[in-house]
Amino acid sequence: MQQTTRAKARPRIGERIMEAINRDPRTAPHGTRNDALLTVALAVLAVCLVLLGNGDGRPDALDEGHSPGALGWTLLLAAHVPLVWRRRHPMLVLAAVVALVVPYHAFDNNHNGPTPAAFVALYTVAVTGRPLRTVLAGATVLAVSVSAMLTVDTKQALELLRISGWIIAVLLCGIDVRYYRHYVSSIVDRAEKAERTREEEARRRVAEERLRIARDLHDLLAHSITLIGVQTSVAAHVLAADPDRLDRKTVAKALDDIAETCRGARGELRTTLEVLRASEHGESRGPLPGLDGLTDLVEAARLAGARVEPEVRVRQAPPAVGAAAYRIVQEALTNAVRHAGPEPAVRVELYEARGALCLTVTDDGTGPTPGTAPGYGLVGMRERARSVGGTLDAGPRGGGGFEVTAVLPLTSTTPEWGTG
Repeated sequence: MQQTTRAKARPRIGERIMEAINRDPRTAPHGTRNDALLTVALAVLAVCLVLLGNGDGRPDALDEGHSPGALGWTLLLAAHVPLVWRRRHPMLVLAAVVALVVPYHAFDNNHNGPTPAAFVALYTVAVTGRPLRTVLAGATVLAVSVSAMLTVDTKQALELLRISGWIIAVLLCGIDVRYYRHYVSSIVDRAEKAERTREEEARRRVAEERLRIARDLHDLLAHSITLIGVQTSVAAHVLAADPDRLDRKTVAKALDDIAETCRGARGELRTTLEVLRASEHGESRGPLPGLDGLTDLVEAARLAGARVEPEVRVRQAPPAVGAAAYRIVQEALTNAVRHAGPEPAVRVELYEARGALCLTVTDDGTGPTPGTAPGYGLVGMRERARSVGGTLDAGPRGGGGFEVTAVLPLTSTTPEWGTG
């Protein structure tokens, strides 16, 4: 099984060749080692070309010449050595190769031998440098070569000039490969950038979803737990006030209120989880309470001891706006029950003005106890308002108490938290 996996993971020969072509030679792994092997192969090829050359002294062909002596062999082999460093210093390598090849040709040695090494040096310059530098380098090499051949034989110099198309072809090939690599590199960069963008978008969506879940659970649990706490305190007070004359009816009512609050919280929590699961699978199983759920919020707050006076003059609103208004009122009533003192007077008002749902929740309480750690209620309400393009202000009133006001556009198309 492991051998099969490795066999599948190993790239094919064609893929490895294309990878080598696409990759910048200056960043290729084991570049010096590969160039050393290439240098040895080119030197062997040069020796074979010299040994297999005509060597009959006919002056009408450029690929002929005398068999090199000791100095010729030394120059020929030495011209290959700089190729080991062709990736690091292409221009210096080309200059060194030309400096060794020119005297080799000047002594009228076999002219085919150093040709592959010279072409490799030219190609390296073309594939790693700018086109202008490549053209100047090619023109310089051609000029130096023709000048050197003129010292040997004018006819051979003209023949070299005639077949200079090979030099131009090598340079153009290098330039073309360079542009191709730049094109492939730009495609890879765009693909990597797109992938990073997708990953960042996925992380952003996960963060938003976590924030939405945290806000939903906070709104639900904070409200229910606060009511349960108040109702439990009522029951405990009744039990401790006069044990001999226990008001069983009051205790039973408080416990019934606690049970009812727990049932409501459990049902809403189930609805919240259903909506979350539905959004995960791309289906919907019904929105959370909107404006039609405000009556239940008012009754729950009254059971906790608050004297709530609702005035709702808006009956319909987009689902997102209705859900945001519901959650804002829920959190405002929770804060009033928790912080406004015993039996606070709370006024809840909703009306439509200038294409927006205006919401106001005021109480006459004393506000949070000094030193109380701040929670996430106000932050959550502001986020609820922003989610539908609205605004929210909250703070102490001038004459005492606390006030929450929100303006939620009824034309909002933002669906971000429309179901929660």
